[in-house]
Amino acid sequence: MTLLYSEVEEELRAAVRDLLADRCPPAAVLAGAESAPGRDAELWKALARDIGAAGLLIPEDLGGAGASAREAAVVLEELGRAVAPVPFLTSAVMATWALVRCGGDAARELLGELAVGETTAALAVSLATSPYALSTPPAAVRAEAGRLTGRVTAVAGADAADLLIVPASGALYAVDAADAVVEVVTSLDLTRPVAMVTFDGTPGRPVGADLAPLRAALAMGAGLLASEQLGLAEWCLATTLAHVKERHQFARPIGSFQALKHRLADLWMEIVQARAAARGAADALARTPGAGAADEGGAGEVALAVAVAQAWCGTAAVHAAEECLQLHGGIGMTWEHPLHLYLKRAKADEIALGTPGDHRDALADLADLPAPLPA
Repeated sequence: MTLLYSEVEEELRAAVRDLLADRCPPAAVLAGAESAPGRDAELWKALARDIGAAGLLIPEDLGGAGASAREAAVVLEELGRAVAPVPFLTSAVMATWALVRCGGDAARELLGELAVGETTAALAVSLATSPYALSTPPAAVRAEAGRLTGRVTAVAGADAADLLIVPASGALYAVDAADAVVEVVTSLDLTRPVAMVTFDGTPGRPVGADLAPLRAALAMGAGLLASEQLGLAEWCLATTLAHVKERHQFARPIGSFQALKHRLADLWMEIVQARAAARGAADALARTPGAGAADEGGAGEVALAVAVAQAWCGTAAVHAAEECLQLHGGIGMTWEHPLHLYLKRAKADEIALGTPGDHRDALADLADLPAPLPA
């Protein structure tokens, strides 16, 4: 086990970072948030097809790269650093991993389309769904004779999806997004909109006989979301450092003031710890795919690593964004500065796929820690 980045991972990072620097600078993301929130189809096409990010987690025999969670984590670090408005997490990680875990001819056929970037998918579950909340099947959608009826709120990535993977009546179904009613609703995060998805006798194709693949997908999503939060936090720290070196008060850079040095040093330590937690989760997911948090009891090394990563990284990303805003002073409060996009993404990520409190509660059980005694 090593948490250091491999040569292949660094090459992938360089390719993604170059693409984002060219096509997705902060000014472009901000402009897009005003005109078409949460969607950059051309950027997603370049990332999915040209770099091959859409097929990272798909086996090679289905046209994918056959890579692991570690490579996907590197992509998410860079996407978090750019708050890129692309559905990589929702399509290439969560929906894709659900289909990988389903197996079967129907799922394999869909994975072939996802691998080449022809199709974008989304899991039709609320983005706030915790990996620990599936002890009973979701009842939002029911299936009868291959027809789905029901409504799911706060579905991330549905606005850009061609295909929806829907849990219904204890199984998983594939639904063409054009056959469902997808209504984008107001979201805190302008770069990752959520939608209300309604099914009214909508035809669906069965792809999974139970919800085990959904549990695996939520665990994979939660574990790799920590890498997105890490990239976001690193951007906030680097941007703040650059600002405090340039901004002068009393004929001195404000970064020379001891109080600010202490705050930034503490933040740096917090982000270093976040990097270790995020890399630990990615490595555990890569070495034992489908285990741990995907199991009914949520036991195992993967579950422990995912819980640690999300218990720490969600809070660290929000703290980094808040410090960035405060230390930028008045300019940090303006719409023209992209900082508010990072703060909103950090806050939205903090409650996505389980809150830090949910993961701390799970971590206590996994580590067999006793609950606090009542007062």
